[in-house]
This record gives sequence, structure tokens and C-alpha cells, in this order.
Amino acid sequence: METEEHAVGQEGPVTCAAWIRLPENRLLVIKGRAGSGAVPPLLEIFSFDAKTSSLSPAPLAMFAIREEGRDPLGFAVHPSGDEIICSTAKGCKLFELNSQDIDIRLLAKDLPPLQSIGPQKCLAFSTDGSKFATGGMDGHLRILQWPSLQVLLDEPRAHKSFQDMDISLDSEFLVSTSIDGSARVWKISDGVPLDEKIECCRFSRDGMKPFLFCTVQKGGNVVTAVWDISTWNRIGYKRLPRKPISVLSVSLDGKYLALRGILDA
Repeated sequence: METEEHAVGQEGPVTCAAWIRLPENRLLVIKGRAGSGAVPPLLEIFSFDAKTSSLSPAPLAMFAIREEGRDPLGFAVHPSGDEIICSTAKGCKLFELNSQDIDIRLLAKDLPPLQSIGPQKCLAFSTDGSKFATGGMDGHLRILQWPSLQVLLDEPRAHKSFQDMDISLDSEFLVSTSIDGSARVWKISDGVPLDEKIECCRFSRDGMKPFLFCTVQKGGNVVTAVWDISTWNRIGYKRLPRKPISVLSVSLDGKYLALRGILDA
């Protein structure tokens, strides 16, 4: 276990930051700074004053990461406030936060499954703190049980590269987005994506408003959904029988929409 270190000299730019909520509604902010010259990358913790919306003038604690290529890229803070995972170009580092009144200390701990997985664009703990997920710049999705680190999902080709992700309040689902604009919803316990399956699609034909009609299958439900493509807002849907759609057609005057189920006579 590494102990807290302090660095002196010219500090590098702030690269990331996150809130830390402690018992009795104490709020802290952790900042990550890139290395600068002879000064290694730094983690700094400040207290936050809600009345003045300001941080303490000086950090309560600092930790110097004395490893090459370990500039902080992002943080995930456990809901308890006592564990922090930091993403770097090499992988993830785990820090334990010990706080007693104004005495704050950061301790680095080993995190073997994640410490050499490369840069992670997204990090997230579930609300109940029982799950931890990472989304890599390489598109690799990992979801682990916390703190056992048992792997719940390991999907190397979840996306081209991650843009963002979040875990639902009940810790059952994870939504993720890619730099190519695609999105997926995952059921964590089953380790499978719950993507909507778009079967058929047609643009409107009346020349009045630009609509896109799609038949969408999700589980055993089939619906016809309508999007306004000038805003890409979904403006409505119609639930259909529990059968896939084989044909979707729009009349030439744009007034009628016809579809045929695979099992229709």
C-alpha cells in the first residue's frame, strides 16, 4: 500500500474533478492534475463551502502519482465516499480516503483486474455501491461486482469507443453511448444488451413534415414509432401484436401507413 505523498514546484493543469460526499453532508472535491516538468501528476482534495460556493484556498490533502504515464483522466467515487478510482493512460488506480474531521489522507491500493487495462473514458459506481463499470477508449465494457471484483460483464466490442455511460437508480441497467452516435442499454445481471431492434423503416411522403416511421421490436413487444427528423424527437408510437413485421409501406399521398406481420395470412 502506498502512503500519501506531497509534491512541490510548478503544478500542471487540472485534467478532471469529482464530488465526494461524506457523512453529515460534508462535501469534498477531488481534482486531478497532469504532471509538469519534474512535478508528477497530483491528486488534490479540497473542502467545499456550500454557503459561498467556494473551495478551500489550499488542498486538504495531496497525492503524487510517481509512475510514468499516470496523468489522471477521470474519477469514480464510491457512494460511501471512502473509495476513489482514478483512470489513467495505463489503467485504473484505487485510492482509499480516510477522513477524521479536518485530517484527510489518500492511500493507494492495488487493483489488479483494472490497473493495466488502458485508458478508460467512462467510470461509474452504481447508486448502491455494489457494481462498478468502466468504458474504455477502445470500446471495451467491463462491469464488476464491488468490492469482490467478480466480473459480471466483459464485452470487448461494446462500442467503437465510449462517449458516456450511466447506471440506473436500481443498479439493474447500464446505458452507454459511443463516439459514433450509437447507444446501447445493458441488463447488468444477465450481461446482455437490451437494444431496440428496428425492423422496418420509411420516411413520410406527404411533403409537409419530415417524419420517420420505424417498426421496433423490444423483447416480445412490437411498436410503430414516429420521429420528427427535423428535431429527432420521438412524437408517438402505436403498440402492435406480438409478431415481427415483414413489410412497412407509406402511400404515395402520405396519408396511409401499411404493415404486414410475418405470421399474417
